[in-house]
Amino acid sequence: QLQASGGGLVQAGGSLRLSCAASGRTFSSYAWFRQTPGNEREFVAYINWYGGSTYHADSVKGRFTTSRDNAKNTVYLQMSSLKPEDTAVYYCAASSFVPAQIVVMGAWAYWGRGTLVTVSS
Repeated sequence: QLQASGGGLVQAGGSLRLSCAASGRTFSSYAWFRQTPGNEREFVAYINWYGGSTYHADSVKGRFTTSRDNAKNTVYLQMSSLKPEDTAVYYCAASSFVPAQIVVMGAWAYWGRGTLVTVSS
């Protein structure tokens, strides 16, 4: 039901935009997480579909923004000023409601397949 895309290879300082398209339904909340080998998925960003409110992890605040396109039933993660430490597999997640703890991976019921972002130095 969730399809993430847009990953790729980019040089440090560059930009990428990830997309997460939902098929079959609209969810109330979406989030982006990322994961590097040997580590748990780390919260990156959140967006409320209906109100549009967003929240970003401190590590990406000011560099990443999250938005949505109602007509396309898609959320986006615009990543700018990318750093090598942003290299990870990025996952989108969704929920039918607003999770009490949006930064916790277990709070999200629906997940898309990851998309790899590689930032070279």
